[in-house]
Amino acid sequence: MARHLITSALPYINGIKHLGNMVGSMLPADVYSRYLRQRGHDVLYICATDEHGTPAELAAKEQNLPVDEFCAQAHDAQKAVYDGFALAFDYFGRSSSPQNVEITQHFARKLHENGFIEERAIRQVFSPADDRFLPDRYVEGTCPHCGYDKARGDQCENCTRVLDPTDLINPRSAISGSTDLEVRETKHLFLLQSKLQREVMEWVARHDGVWPHLASSIAHKWLTEGLHDRAITRDLDWGVPVPADTWPELAAEGKVFYVWFDAPIEYLGATKEWSDIDPSTRDWKSWWYDVDDTVRYTQFMAKDNVPFHTVMFPATELGIREPWKKVDFVKAFNWLTYYGGKFSTSQKRGVFTDQALEILPADYWRYFLIANAPESDDSSFTWEHFTATVNKDLADTLGNFVNRVLSFSKKRFGEEVPAGAEAGEAEAKLGEEIARLLAEYEEHMEALQFRKAAAALRALWSAGNSYLEEKAPWLEIKTDKDAAALTLRTAMNLIHLYAVVSEPFIPTSAAAMRQAFSLPDDTATWVSADEARSLTAVPAGTPFTVPPVLFAKLTDDDLEAYKERFGGEAA
Repeated sequence: MARHLITSALPYINGIKHLGNMVGSMLPADVYSRYLRQRGHDVLYICATDEHGTPAELAAKEQNLPVDEFCAQAHDAQKAVYDGFALAFDYFGRSSSPQNVEITQHFARKLHENGFIEERAIRQVFSPADDRFLPDRYVEGTCPHCGYDKARGDQCENCTRVLDPTDLINPRSAISGSTDLEVRETKHLFLLQSKLQREVMEWVARHDGVWPHLASSIAHKWLTEGLHDRAITRDLDWGVPVPADTWPELAAEGKVFYVWFDAPIEYLGATKEWSDIDPSTRDWKSWWYDVDDTVRYTQFMAKDNVPFHTVMFPATELGIREPWKKVDFVKAFNWLTYYGGKFSTSQKRGVFTDQALEILPADYWRYFLIANAPESDDSSFTWEHFTATVNKDLADTLGNFVNRVLSFSKKRFGEEVPAGAEAGEAEAKLGEEIARLLAEYEEHMEALQFRKAAAALRALWSAGNSYLEEKAPWLEIKTDKDAAALTLRTAMNLIHLYAVVSEPFIPTSAAAMRQAFSLPDDTATWVSADEARSLTAVPAGTPFTVPPVLFAKLTDDDLEAYKERFGGEAA
């Protein structure tokens, strides 16, 4: 089986992330990783907190903590939420790790050796009130492109255009709010992306027709506009230091690398963190170095991160002239909105992941978010849509099926799977339908089409309900007990099948369904087409229990309570 390397965009350290961040990167990566593992592939899923740059310093300042202490606490808080969502990372690292410092400095030295880094004197914003040069995110103002009045000096959150601080209209210090800003000369390192334009264009072109349209179109747009040389160092107290053996003057001034230079390198750094835990059995380079034919690398991210991963970081990798693994497939997502408006960490608008887990278990959110993933366009979160989806798909279609089959069988046949008659025409027809829908589900998962995969999974659940309604064991038992037993045995086998194939979407509920049956030799990781047709994994005589209600139905009172707490429309 293939080896699959999977990464999702690194969440910023400054606060718990919202649902849009979850569905745009980490959750679909987890669903895909779980699916691949179940199909027998060797999978390494890596992520980490992105801890450098202005957001970390500003957030630490707000909490009156040293930045390293703030980052350590925030990392643990984010990891707890991701554990709550059952994200099965192989490793969740930190971009402030010694491993990332080591690899980032190595990349910088190699780029310098190859003539792709240059020291330049530039004019930069200085704040007399703060007595310091202001890095990009320390400058706020009005975007010259869209007029958004809270744009940052590196990128406008509203229109996603990349900016320089001097582009902003009416700029101010994000530290003190002072508008008394000056422009002074200082020195920084520049990555000469312009010299790598042709190579990046050729590399991106090789993925045309392979990457989703969203990822390709964003990459080509950037390349059409032209790659510009960009400063890759900043005046900050927190970051990967510029190595003194290569740039002694800048190192003495305390320059650190720009967060967007070192953050993508943390994919490698986090893998080395994972490897260093047990280097006798783990080799991080076997996933990253000279492995083009043996590892398939898939990245997950929202559209605002696409330029950095399809253009800027590939330029870095190409420039170092070493055979480090480059991404094979970029799964890019549009935005999940909140009643048509943007989720926003900085403006605390929308539902945040820790709040979501306070309200309902993770599987409710996992299923809804993937079933409505913003793949082809932005999609809108509303409490009305959320409650309707939970009630229809999870509570009625799946949860009710499981509960009524097991409860009815226990009441009429006891706590073992009944034997009953041999499978007949209805069961053969059902088996063919289940095998067809399972193949459809697999096809969509292989293609990373998550909404279509969710629809196929929902159709699998619905097929069980249709079979149950057609056979009506509550009527059969009045005239033919063996026929009723066959229906229930078949339905119980469907429950076991659902437990196996639903695990990527709803792992906790899938485990509860699977544990309902006492099958000591149950080691199945997936269901073959023949197994789907025969539906015999749970034989007659198998002890079973009725699990607690898998999914509680949400009421109108619940809906109103959610809207009252979070608002029923975009701010």
